[in-house]
Amino acid sequence: MAQLSVFTFITLNGAYKGPGGDIQWHRHGAEEQEFAARGAGSDSTLLFGGKTYRMMASWWPTPMAQQTMPDVARGMNASQKIVFSRTLKKATWENTRIIPTDPVRAIRRMKKEHDGSLTVLGSGSIVTLCAEHGLIDDYQIMIDPVLIGSGTPIAKALTHTVDLVLTSHRVFASGVVLLSYAPR
Repeated sequence: MAQLSVFTFITLNGAYKGPGGDIQWHRHGAEEQEFAARGAGSDSTLLFGGKTYRMMASWWPTPMAQQTMPDVARGMNASQKIVFSRTLKKATWENTRIIPTDPVRAIRRMKKEHDGSLTVLGSGSIVTLCAEHGLIDDYQIMIDPVLIGSGTPIAKALTHTVDLVLTSHRVFASGVVLLSYAPR
């Protein structure tokens, strides 16, 4: 049975994206890049909502991404990717499959049928759906030491409390903190 992890970064006041989807506030230091490169090379199948997929697909396959963050770009590009979208008709990023139907049903099936790991990157709507239905096994939240005026919380439309227990933590030299949680 596959394990479903969520990985996202947020501001100290809980936003995973700022106005207009801005994520320029995220600190990508050497330690964080090394951590991201290990994660990108983990053979996890990456899951995205349509907006996050479009953003990621516009960056990781580019020469600039490959020059700036070669190990992360290599892992991201080589990974199997699934995008949940009713509007996206064609995926241009290699190793991507579009699933236009119910993400909850599809993820339940994937968890039962796959042996490897599944990872939701960003994608607040997918995180919310998965949290709402108890599908997430591991939450990895990278908190940047920054406050922004407004933004979108990671699980904006959650209708009930999801109680979690801290399983590990790491402090990066930049002041970024990685917290890992499992459902209680």
